Amino acid sequence: MALSVKIRVLFFGVLKDVTGCAETSLEVRENATLGDVFEHFGALFPRLREMERSIVLAANHEFAARDRVVREGDEIAFLPPVSGGSGPWTHVIEEAAGHFFALTREAIDTAGLRRLLQPRDGGFVVFEGVVRDNTDGRRTRYLDYECYEAMAVKVMAEIGRKIAGEFEISRIAMVHRLGRMEIGEASVVVMVTAPHRGAAFEAARAGIDRLKKQVPVWKKEHFEDGEVWVEGEWDSSIAGK
Repeated sequence: MALSVKIRVLFFGVLKDVTGCAETSLEVRENATLGDVFEHFGALFPRLREMERSIVLAANHEFAARDRVVREGDEIAFLPPVSGGSGPWTHVIEEAAGHFFALTREAIDTAGLRRLLQPRDGGFVVFEGVVRDNTDGRRTRYLDYECYEAMAVKVMAEIGRKIAGEFEISRIAMVHRLGRMEIGEASVVVMVTAPHRGAAFEAARAGIDRLKKQVPVWKKEHFEDGEVWVEGEWDSSIAGK
């Protein structure tokens, strides 16, 4: 009787959609390799084969080559390409005027944005959109955010420039977080500095209102009894609307 080992297999990002699951278990023959594991799922999901060159495998939280031998109890992860960027930002636009727009997969460093404050500013307004524990009484476990990243940061910058031209402010920053967020964590931050508080409050409100309807960011809400992509509404000024 051939010996076998049992492993745990995880899929992330778009690969969850390709396979229809985030996690599964698999029994493979003794001395099977990660390449064999890939071939197993590639036969089940042809799309994986099409994406093979861009997929990285990991074993027990470390990147691993396809010839690594699988051992009993291993946790094997299929990883799609990650976004580019440096430091905490996947995409960032920082302008000469001091405005700042970015996407991140880490906790948003709100305190760090205070660097945009200048001596002439008398107002510093920060809006944080945080994950709440329910929607219409339905208990929320966590949220997932994804977006068209290269486009999203450009749209945020366009919104920020327009707001800076409409209100008497010094600087504006917008940062949106992507990926999984737990209850109480900030998913988006809009920060405005200005000589006077009135303009700072108005600009911050305009910033979050426009971001919600113009920036291509999508939210999936995970409940105790299911999950759903949250349907919003594009701004009527968007092309084609």
